[in-house]
Amino acid sequence: MPPAAAQASTERLAAALAGSGYALEPAFISPGDVLALVDAMRARDAAGEFRQAGIGVGTARTERPDVRGDRICWLDSPGSLAEQPVLESLDALGRGLNRKLMLGLQSLDTHYATYAAGRRYVRHLDRSPRGIERVVTIVLYLNADWGAEDGGELVISTPAGEVVVAPRGGTLVAFMSARFEHEVRVARRERLSITGWYSRRVTAESAA
Repeated sequence: MPPAAAQASTERLAAALAGSGYALEPAFISPGDVLALVDAMRARDAAGEFRQAGIGVGTARTERPDVRGDRICWLDSPGSLAEQPVLESLDALGRGLNRKLMLGLQSLDTHYATYAAGRRYVRHLDRSPRGIERVVTIVLYLNADWGAEDGGELVISTPAGEVVVAPRGGTLVAFMSARFEHEVRVARRERLSITGWYSRRVTAESAA
């Protein structure tokens, strides 16, 4: 994304997060970027890097595909030329949100997620791992030619009602992690995305 476009995108996202607490950027990456990331995702899957997602953290973690049906692959570092610029754009977005909203963000953790047809994720609130506070949740969709008949919508529960987002390729969704329960409706075809969290460390003083 050119610098001017990236700055404008950050401005829009920051303004929406400061207002309603959730934001939508329909063309955060290009259709070509979407296809390149899908290829990178397929390569990682073929290499055995994906695993069934779980619910809960630490010793409470369990696998319940009927509750959370996606398989995930953590993006600890770029594994392809397609991934690097997108992860850099997301890092830059986090820095921009920090400057504008003073959120104290310190890290970004991301993973690929794939839902097979018939899978979903029931309504939940994003939980923070021990010692970490997830502040902003982001989801970047990688589904080309997604139609209404394909399902798989993200549903964000707000005081004003449900916000329903179709997972169309290139769309970025962001929302304040602690404020909104959300769900993924049943997908009727394979549903692909990058999901992540901008987080900050929790100290004994801040937890008191």
